[in-house]
Amino acid sequence: MFQVAIKKPLKAYHQLIGGDWGAECEHHSHDYVVEVLVEGPELDRHGYLFDIAELREHLDRTHARYYLKTLNELPEFAGQNPSVERFAQYFATELTRGLSLPGSTHLTIKLWEDDDTWASFRTALP
Repeated sequence: MFQVAIKKPLKAYHQLIGGDWGAECEHHSHDYVVEVLVEGPELDRHGYLFDIAELREHLDRTHARYYLKTLNELPEFAGQNPSVERFAQYFATELTRGLSLPGSTHLTIKLWEDDDTWASFRTALP
């Protein structure tokens, strides 16, 4: 299985809800790093898994949706705790909207919350 990944820094804000997590319950920011990993079993006739420019275009669009935003105020997080796990899932859902990477089978978002902590979400590609 071949894998290709790109990453991009992303600053966003949130405050955790529904529990007692100390300072995390206050409005604060994270300097996230988004890693996008795409998998597939075969390379195309040019020796590529997919067109990386297509993926970068979708990553830039999705990045703009969340950059410097307060996650709690976005519709997809309404009434939900904006955990890093949930953020990875929603980022993947938004990124794959309209994305076509023929020959690729899965996409994983790994969302680094800090240097030591990350969550990921993996989804099948159409």
